[in-house]
Parts: sequence; structure tokens; C-alpha cells
Amino acid sequence: MAQMNASDLAHRLGRQAEAVCRRYLNAGRKQGNYWLVGDANNTPGRSLFVRLNDSPKGPAGKWQDAATGDHGDLLDLIRLARGLVDFADVAEEARAFLSLPHPEPAPLQHKFPRAVSGSVQAAKRLFAMSQPIGSSLAGTYLRRRGIADLPGPASLRFHPRCYYRPETGEVTQTWPAMVAAVTDLNGQTTGVHRTWLAPDGKDKAPIETPRKAMGDLLGHAVRFGLPGEVMAAGEGIESVLSVREGAPGMAMAAALSAAHLAAIAFPDALRRLYIIRDNDPAGDWTRDSLVERANAAGIEAIVLSPALGDFNEELCEHGLDALRASIRGQFAPQDVARFLDFAA
Repeated sequence: MAQMNASDLAHRLGRQAEAVCRRYLNAGRKQGNYWLVGDANNTPGRSLFVRLNDSPKGPAGKWQDAATGDHGDLLDLIRLARGLVDFADVAEEARAFLSLPHPEPAPLQHKFPRAVSGSVQAAKRLFAMSQPIGSSLAGTYLRRRGIADLPGPASLRFHPRCYYRPETGEVTQTWPAMVAAVTDLNGQTTGVHRTWLAPDGKDKAPIETPRKAMGDLLGHAVRFGLPGEVMAAGEGIESVLSVREGAPGMAMAAALSAAHLAAIAFPDALRRLYIIRDNDPAGDWTRDSLVERANAAGIEAIVLSPALGDFNEELCEHGLDALRASIRGQFAPQDVARFLDFAA
């Protein structure tokens, strides 16, 4: 098959839109002029719909996920369904598909319910539909907060049009968002945390509650690195990532709130826990509760206290060298050599 650009491939795929859906989204079903399925990961449901024929509303192959606001053409769908990153791989998959016959498969025998809003399944779907943060608005947001060492896509991702439902009953909105995976000690996703962003990525979105979590959160956290005998844990993602800027080799976890930090689960191998404290009354309560829990479990607890409200504020105000000097004086001597001298 001759080489084709993205537009040509998308057009060719659109002429076989139903066959594309039957191959990559076979958990769905045809209804009228649309193919309905739960999401681009082929989850059963009706949230994502693909137009099967050209119409006044648009060309065949265009799709949208009503749960997340995500949309695109069939090349995007193939990329998401196969978990591909590079366009060359997506194009190769599309060309291979276009060269094959596409027989009609047997119809599905069962119908499945869609994911319940706020559930663990809905959280997994949202995270799977999100993108790496590198050059996204989420990357812009973190860099504006002084965080240059961006985590990988297993922890943080970006969604360009993430639904935001105001608590006051107003119309649902869409904003770009940083999406964080909340995981258990086995690395299984149990929820997500969303930070909605301004359109330029320079700050949080101008909405009433720019941060929300969903799913199963108790005891779990947003994790950066695999914990061994030593790890650090704090409340907010930005505060934890700020300490990680100073000690990038240490495993860290953001529990997302004071109450959840106090209840965070301890890995079996953990012997020393650094508690990244927020400088407020809730931070004091969390510190005391977590120190007591850690000591009862035979784990040494060391509190890291910021000079300002939290470590991200300290990083933004005073810079990385000052933050590194601050935590150096609070680290155990053996961890200074292991995590700080190596980072410097």
C-alpha cells in the first residue's frame, strides 16, 4: 500500500468506519448511524459514539466520549485502543487494517452497564483516556510551580477537556485538567484526582472547586517511584513533587488530604517514613496521627516541615537550592548521602 498522510488514512478508515469499530471496539454495538461503546479501551457501555456514515453533522469516523469530552477521528481511536504513542506505529496499524478483509463477526450476546459516575471503573476510564503530560498544559502548570522533573504517565496525565460539574447545580463545564492515578500498594488504580487548569495552563481553573478526587481513596495515594525501606508521604501533589525535586531518587506519595495522609497504608518493607507536613492545624494533626501509627508499626517517622505554608510555596519563593538546604537539615544522615548528595 502506498504511503498516506494522516488525513488520507483517516478518510480511508472513515469509509470503513463500522469495520474499524467491529475490530477495535468489539464490546460495542451498532445503533442507527452510530457505534456505541463505553470508551476507547473497549469497555462495554454507551458513552463513546462513533459516526458510521457521512452526515450533515460531520464525516464518518468522527467520535466523541460523552463521559470525558474526548473526541477525534479513527486514527485517534486506533491509537487509544492499542495504547500506541508514536504516529508511525498508529499509521502502520491503520495501513495493516486497510489491507485486510473485514468479515462481520457474530453479534454480542450480552449487554453491560456503563461505569457508574465516581466509581473506580469510571476513574480508570478517565485515566486511560488521558495523555502524557510532557508538552501539555499540565506540564506548563507544574513548571510554573517550579517542578521541572515531571513524573511519567503511570502517575500523572493530562486531559484537554475534562468534565467539571459544579456543586451548585450549574451547567456542566469542560476544562483542561491534570489527572493523577490513585493506586494501592500493588499498583492497582483505585481512583483519580483531577486538578482543573486555566486555558493557558499557568494556574488552576477559575472555578469554585478546582480539585476533586473520585474512586476508592482511603489508604491509597498518588505514587511517584516504588517504595522500599524509605519513602516520603504528604498531602498535595505539588508539595510532594517539590520535595521530590530536591530528592528525586526517593519514592514519594501524595495522599491528597490531611485525613487520607493520616490513614495511608504502609508498604511491608518500609522502615523509615518522611512525613511531608503542611504548615497548618490540619498538618499538625496529621503529623501526630501518622507518627503514632508509624511508631506502632515499628517504622521510624521523620517530619519534614516547610518554612512557609507548604514545600511548593517554599520552592516557588526561595528556589530549589534553598529547598534542598532546608530538607537536608531534616533528613537522617544516611539519607542525605543517598538522596541529596546524589541529587546535587
